[in-house]
Amino acid sequence: MGKINNVTVFIFWGLSQNPVIEEVCFVVFSFFYAIILLGNLLIMLTVCVGNLFTSPMYFFLNYLSFVDICYSSVIIPNMIVDFLAKSKTISYVGCMSQIFGVHFFGCTEIFILIVMAYDRYVAICRPLHYMIIMDQNRCNKLLLGTWVGGFLHSIIQVALMVQLPFCGPNEIDHYFCDIHPVLKLACSDTYIVGIAMTANTGTIVLGSFITLLISYAVILVSLRKQSAEGRRKALSTCASHIAVVTIFFGPSTFMYMRPNMTFSEDKMVAVFYTIFTPMLNPLIYTLRNAEVKIAMKKLWDRRVFWTTMASNMKS
Repeated sequence: MGKINNVTVFIFWGLSQNPVIEEVCFVVFSFFYAIILLGNLLIMLTVCVGNLFTSPMYFFLNYLSFVDICYSSVIIPNMIVDFLAKSKTISYVGCMSQIFGVHFFGCTEIFILIVMAYDRYVAICRPLHYMIIMDQNRCNKLLLGTWVGGFLHSIIQVALMVQLPFCGPNEIDHYFCDIHPVLKLACSDTYIVGIAMTANTGTIVLGSFITLLISYAVILVSLRKQSAEGRRKALSTCASHIAVVTIFFGPSTFMYMRPNMTFSEDKMVAVFYTIFTPMLNPLIYTLRNAEVKIAMKKLWDRRVFWTTMASNMKS
C-alpha cells in the first residue's frame, strides 16, 4: 500500500487547557522571548562593536547567540500566539518545517559548543601555537562544519518522518512539533523509524556530551601547570562553558536518549531547553566573562556619548 495522508493540519494541546493559565503564560513567555532576543542581540552587537571577531572564542560566541535566536524563534512565536488562540493548529508542512528547524539549529548549537571547547583546549593546553592553530581560515571551516552537520542531522530526521502516513487522529500532546509526540500519530508501525531517529539524535547528543566532558577534563587537569592568575582566568571562562553545556545537555539527554515514548514531564523539560537555555546563555557568558563586560561598557559609553551629542544639537 502507498502512503496515505488524510491529515493536513495538526492541533496542539499546548501547555495547559486552562484559559487563565494560558493568559499568564502569554505574558510570561512573551517576556522570556524578549529577553532571549535582547540578550543575544546584545552579545552579537558587543562582539561586533568591540571588534572581538579577531578572537576565536568571541567569533564562535557570536554565532552561538545567532543560533539561539533562530532556535527559539522556530518555536516561541507560534507558542505565544497559540496561548490566545481558541484552536492551536499547524499545517502538516509547517509541522515538518518546525521539526527540521528545531533539529537543525539545536544540532548546530551542539557542534558550536564542541568547537568552543576545542578552542579553549588549544588556548589553555597549547597557548604558544594558539593563533596559528585557530587562525581565521580554520575558524571559518569549523563554523561551516557546524552548519553542515546540523543540516545533515535534521534532513535525516525529516526524511524519516515524511515517509510515515498520518490518517488521524491529529492532536499533538505538546506545544510544538517534536519527534516523539508526532510519531505517536502515525498510522503505521513506527518501531524501526523510532529506533533510527533515536539512534541519529542519541548518537549526536551522547557522543557530543562525552566529547565535551573529556575535553574539559583534559583542560582542568592541564590547569595544574598554570600560574594562579592563569588558572583563575581559565577557570572563569571554562565555568561559563561548562554551565551552558550542563543546562543544554541535561534536558536534551532526557528527551532524546530513550526509546520512542512520551512522558507527562516532556513538555516541562522541553520548556527548559527551548526557552530557558537560549535565555540563560547571554547571562552566563556576560556575568562570567570580564572581557565581554568591558566591551559592553564601551558600547554603553558610546551610546551615552551619542545620546548626549544628540541632546546638545537639539538644544
